[in-house]
Amino acid sequence: MKTYESVIIVKPQLSDGEVGEFVNKAKALITSKGGEVTSEEKLGRRKFTHEINHVRDGFYLYLKFKAEPSFIKEFENALKLNENVLRSMTMNAVEVKAKPAPVVVK
Repeated sequence: MKTYESVIIVKPQLSDGEVGEFVNKAKALITSKGGEVTSEEKLGRRKFTHEINHVRDGFYLYLKFKAEPSFIKEFENALKLNENVLRSMTMNAVEVKAKPAPVVVK
């Protein structure tokens, strides 16, 4: 399994309860196909720099999960078919390993 990150923008008209329900459905879809959600964040409502379908702001969600590569296409299709999703993007998560600071010899 690989680790993926997904940023999803949903319609601003959704209430907090509806956003929570959407997140639960997305997590259920991931886990039903053998995946594992490692992290989720509700980043809140933000204004767009340009309109998307005559909408000027949206509610941002972040999901980090582990899944099989074959599942990603199905996940993206499910998000495209959902009428509450304005935009979404799923990408490979890159593990950044910190390098030790160089030692300065005087």
